[in-house]
Amino acid sequence: MSWFRRRTEPEPAAVHLPNPDEAAVAFWQEWFELLPIVSAALGDGEPHRVEGELGALVAAVHPDLEFSLERGHRAIYALVITGQEDPKLRPYTDAWINAAPPEDMIWEYHDSVPPVPDPTQVTINLGARRIRLADVRVVAQVSDGLVDVAVHHPEFANLDDAARRTMTFLPLDVTLGERLAGERLGRVETASTEPEGAIGLLEFRDLVRAIDGDTP
Repeated sequence: MSWFRRRTEPEPAAVHLPNPDEAAVAFWQEWFELLPIVSAALGDGEPHRVEGELGALVAAVHPDLEFSLERGHRAIYALVITGQEDPKLRPYTDAWINAAPPEDMIWEYHDSVPPVPDPTQVTINLGARRIRLADVRVVAQVSDGLVDVAVHHPEFANLDDAARRTMTFLPLDVTLGERLAGERLGRVETASTEPEGAIGLLEFRDLVRAIDGDTP
């Protein structure tokens, strides 16, 4: 569960360091100074208290980066900083994760949005509707290392266009994680009826990971 995720807006005083390595070192120095305040805000259940400070810290690495504080998979909390697979931002996220401290029981760090361990256990609330990702069915066609996908859910007929689009892409990001989805997905379509030969999300993840492992 993400507490907040947003595109950072640099404050007037923020300085963007053009050297990714220098920017990464500066971030981690300031992160440790800010960490007691972050920990106190999370402990009080009020992460919004540190959104401005953390946003300025991330913007100083690069103003186009996005960040989130989330529940961790291996630790209690996770800090995610992502360039949404923008090639011009990859040097900054690479330098940031390479300079990150070792993970511990409290914090883990990610340079792209990670996949959920079991997407079939996730339920999405869209207004009054609760949509189980366990009911998502996909059909995948592989071509030249990319996977074209059609996504179906039984609730699609009851959703408006915007919600259907959200529920077409969100299960794929949750299942694959941001980086693998960006690298391996080709055309993505919404299927109003369940396509022939459709599979569940866990089978789909195994398929895409196998393709990714077989591709140089």
